[in-house]
Amino acid sequence: MMPAHETYDVIVIGAGAGGMTAAAVAAAEGLRVLVIEKTAFVGGTTAWSGGMVWIPANAKMKEAGLSDSVADAVQYLSSTVPEPANAGLRAAFLTRGPEAVAYLEANTEVRLQPVKASPDYYPERLGATSGGRVLEPVAFDGRRLGEGFARLRPPLPEVMLFGGMMVNRLDIAHLRRVGKSLRSTMRAARLVSAYALQRLRSLRGTTLHLGNALAARLYASLLARQVEVFFSAEVEDLSMQGDRVNGVVIRHGSRDRPIAARRGVVLATGGFSHDAVLRKRLFPAAAGFVSAANISSSGDGLRLAAATGAALNTDATSPAYWAPASLFARADGSRGVFPHMVTDRAKPGVIAVNAAGRRFVNEALSYHDFVLAMLRDGNGEPDRSFYLICDRRFLWVYGLGRIRPFTRLYRRFVASGELIEAPDVAQLAARIGVKPSTLTATIVNYNADAAEGRDPEFGRGSTIYQRHLGDLSHKPNPCVAPITLAPFFAMRIHPADLGTAIGMKVDAQARVLRADGTPIAGLYACGNDMGSIMNGHYPGPGIMLGPALTFGYIAGRHLAEGAVTRETAAGRVGVGPAIPTAVMLRESGASSTPRAIEESQLPLSTGSPGQAGR
Repeated sequence: MMPAHETYDVIVIGAGAGGMTAAAVAAAEGLRVLVIEKTAFVGGTTAWSGGMVWIPANAKMKEAGLSDSVADAVQYLSSTVPEPANAGLRAAFLTRGPEAVAYLEANTEVRLQPVKASPDYYPERLGATSGGRVLEPVAFDGRRLGEGFARLRPPLPEVMLFGGMMVNRLDIAHLRRVGKSLRSTMRAARLVSAYALQRLRSLRGTTLHLGNALAARLYASLLARQVEVFFSAEVEDLSMQGDRVNGVVIRHGSRDRPIAARRGVVLATGGFSHDAVLRKRLFPAAAGFVSAANISSSGDGLRLAAATGAALNTDATSPAYWAPASLFARADGSRGVFPHMVTDRAKPGVIAVNAAGRRFVNEALSYHDFVLAMLRDGNGEPDRSFYLICDRRFLWVYGLGRIRPFTRLYRRFVASGELIEAPDVAQLAARIGVKPSTLTATIVNYNADAAEGRDPEFGRGSTIYQRHLGDLSHKPNPCVAPITLAPFFAMRIHPADLGTAIGMKVDAQARVLRADGTPIAGLYACGNDMGSIMNGHYPGPGIMLGPALTFGYIAGRHLAEGAVTRETAAGRVGVGPAIPTAVMLRESGASSTPRAIEESQLPLSTGSPGQAGR
């Protein structure tokens, strides 16, 4: 259905975490809000994610008996994000992040809880914490969405059990102890029984966790406030009255329609992970074209903002947030991307090797730092090969990629080419295209110290973060064990982005800025449409969702305060008809997928629009 009204107070483009937060806050403040979503689902990449939200000095920490302060967070960020660029935005984030959490819990369906054991990624730095800065969504019953449950983007199939059952972090540990612990076995039985009952009424389990629970809670907040969500529609253009954004032109099917926004428009389309031209222009060549972000993140927000004179924030040491990923083919023929984030790399008994068959990184580093090491080793080669190497014991106990622990019928993964198997290391080397003598020497050198839990070459397991990702039951080092039991296995991994760090310049009120630093009236951005406040660094888990929720909240509150409206004492001034500023290009014959942005369409520097360079 088309939107019910010709005029709204606020229009939000994109129904991911940032966009839905902005919409929920604006609606809670009494504004009429329209959300425009180009796909058939809400949730964006958030619905696939772990749902972690990094908010230092949040009140939930104190309630859980954990200490933190803004001063500690400032000290931590001063070493992990050393550049002065965007310091004002980081200050706004640290100040208003806890405020955003408190507001959302008081005024929406969002409920978060602290993860007590989730260290910052550089726990040895001053100001770091061992847990609590990370919040996760409380489990949510999808049945509360009613018919709207069908509009919630499902999790990736690879993270669900039995074709549709979600589990949280703690339940994973119980499932691994089935048959070994009475408590865990009973817990698993209750989970499976509840799931079986849910499947009698639903196509998938309705007990939601992780990012799917966060997306569901935000969507429930929109439904509770009667916020309209317009699905499967693209925004052709932003409309302007003078130098102020005052609406959009949408396309649904073959029809274009202007819709006015009295107070403003929020861009929250998810960044440009799937725009080939911008990836080539802004990503290092060794990054290639693998992305774990939702395919709808194709640069729409940047394209729309550029037409208004917005400036791109290129103050980033890395243009994206990264994770190593393996590729595979699903049963329906689609390509799957599995990010190797926490389930295997840091566990004892696996190593990563480069195209020469040598180790190149501490495998237990954060996924972002792991890929930065891949990119350095790649030296500009876009398809350089990297592999995870393990033995039979590791594959059985920990799994590898999407292959779950205790998988007996693993040879179907071998048959598809996803997993490479060999009876000895020399033959494994030949099958992955490296010198047998080199890979053999690599494993012999690693094993010599691994039996004692040491890794003198890279220091694996040397921090509480790395040990947290390992297997605490394995002694003496949770991250190190020898690779000895045939057969041996390899899985190819690729640099993959989780989301882009380069986005539009904004101020502390989430208003989009021109190159001269002045705000474009009526235009806001949050999520990955907004340039990274961390300059492409990744200091802790949830570093994308934390700022996304915070600046979505800031945008919603600022719009509600009316600071950008043109009002008279007698009432609001009419916004007039929509005036197109630039028509979105589309592929010939395509109904809803915009053409990749041409380089000349965006200001790819902090200088004047259209200026070349970074």
